[in-house]
Formats: sequence, C-alpha cells, structure tokens
Amino acid sequence: MAGPMAQGRTWLPAVDMHETKDDLVLKVELPGANEKDVAVSITGDLLAIRGERRWDDETKDQKFLHVERVFGQFERLIQLPMAGQADKVRAAYRDGVLEITLPKAEELKPREIKIDTQ
Repeated sequence: MAGPMAQGRTWLPAVDMHETKDDLVLKVELPGANEKDVAVSITGDLLAIRGERRWDDETKDQKFLHVERVFGQFERLIQLPMAGQADKVRAAYRDGVLEITLPKAEELKPREIKIDTQ
C-alpha cells in the first residue's frame, strides 16, 4: 500500500443480513471501494467477500495531517443461516453498498397446500 495507514489496523466491511419470503439479502458497506476490486463467492453455506480499498494515488504529493480511514485488502467470510440457490445469486453495487441477494433453497420456501373437499 502506497498511502498512509494507521499501523496495525485492518478493516472489515460492515454487513447487515435479513430475509424475505423468498431470499436472503446481505448489504455490505464498501465506501471508497471500486466494484472491480471486489469479488463475491459462495461455497455451500459460506459466503466470501474479498477485495481492496485502494489509496488515492492523486494525493501522493500532499502532506497528511490526520488520517483515520483504513485502506488495503479485506476478506469477510459469512456463515449463512440457511441453504440457498448458489447458481442464482445476484449482486449489485451502488452508493458504496454491495447488495447480495441469495434465493432460498426451494425446500425452505413456505408452500401452500391445497385442501381438497369431497
């Protein structure tokens, strides 16, 4: 990393997770990260988010007086609370938030059962 960084500090993006009737939805805060520097993968019930928040090279000739933001690589492994359809995962990045939508496995979705009358 070329820019200043608080020594010994690493960063992990914050994650919120909720479920709807059909999906498991995760929102990951990645302010300042470029979507090209972020990768999402899923293996079984483990979701991996890896990437890097890069230092802005345009500031290399400036003298910094105070730096709190942390830059560099990150990796976040999240144990999912339920099975999903890994082949149908969707991810969208907007306004510094990565939203991952994982459709629930069919067997986990509530099914209405028609009652026959005789």
